[in-house]
Order: sequence, then C-alpha cells, then structure tokens
Amino acid sequence: MPNVPATPALPRRDQIRREAARLFAARGFLGVGVDEIGKAVGISGPGLYRHFAGKDAMLADLLIGISERLLEEGRRRAGGGDGAAEALDALIGGHVDFALDDRDLITLHDRELLNLKEEDRRTVRRLQRGYVELWVDVVRQAYPPLAEPAAEPVARAAVHAVFGLINSTPHSLGPSPAQEDRAALERDGMAALLHSLAHGAFSAAADAAARG
Repeated sequence: MPNVPATPALPRRDQIRREAARLFAARGFLGVGVDEIGKAVGISGPGLYRHFAGKDAMLADLLIGISERLLEEGRRRAGGGDGAAEALDALIGGHVDFALDDRDLITLHDRELLNLKEEDRRTVRRLQRGYVELWVDVVRQAYPPLAEPAAEPVARAAVHAVFGLINSTPHSLGPSPAQEDRAALERDGMAALLHSLAHGAFSAAADAAARG
C-alpha cells in the first residue's frame, strides 16, 4: 500500500489551549487546576510552565486571542463585501460560525472576563469595544433609519442584543452527547435561523428608529 502522510499533530501549545478552554468552559476557571490541564494533554502540571507562565496566563491567552480573532475577522469581512448589506451579512455569518463551531471559546468569552488580571481585562475590553464599533458602523450603513444621529443608541442596543442572541447558543445546546449529536445534525439549520433572527432584530430596530 502507498505511504499516506500522517496528519501533523497539534502543536503542544495549541493542545494546551484547546484542553484549557474545554475544562474552563465545563467547570469554570476557578474549578480547574494546572495538573488537570497537564493530564489532559499528557504532560505533568509543571511541564505546562514551559509554554505558559501559569493558569492566569492561559486564560489571558485564550480571551485576548478570541477578542483579537473576532476583531480581525470582523474587519476582513466588513471590508470584503459589496456594500453595507453584504458586509453586515458577512459579519453575522462570521459570528454565527464562531458561536456554533467554538462553543468552549465563546463560553469563556461570555463568562470568564472577571477572572483576568486587570491589565489583561483592559486589553480584552478595548478589543471588544473595537468589535462593537465595527458592527455599529456597518449596521447604521445597512439600515438608513439607524444612520440618523438620534438613532445611534438604538443601533448600538440592537448590536448588543444580537450578540446576546448568538452568544447564548452554546448554553442552550447543552453538554450531553445526545444534544451534541442533535446539534451536529442541525448545524446548518441553526446557522440559518440565527442569521434570520439577527437580520430581523436589526430590521425591527430600524423600524423603531423610523417611527421616532
């Protein structure tokens, strides 16, 4: 039989990221020890310190990395469309994909910010603000009633509401294997539903703004 190249193993640092995210999402940052993360990747707890300074550094790496990724991908999507409507559709699609495909990370993004050190928390907040402002700008271009100066708070509230809607998906799916199987079967349908609900929320916000 011909030799088939083996799939490259995930780099050790990425293995640690993945298992730390999984454990933090399942049991909370404070409920997980360094030794447990090490066991999950097959190395001793102290061996993790060759890759991360400690558990706090792992959480900061995950949350700052998530925020950077969302902002960078958001900018790419917003700048690649043919007009504001297409840019907004791309933004929604990117965030929906993130929520459905990276459940552990979005759970951390939603829940563990207060466990970061102050400096790291400020960094995450700054990146998050940039992401929100990107969405607000695109939404106001896509829906003219929201472009009025008086409608800016409505547009901003709608963006946060849509984030809450999409970000709640990992919690509503639940952790059981049966639900995981069901979610996998319905992934495309769930994505389409979230997409429609997001557009519906922005359309309702625009209607409210138009009515004054």
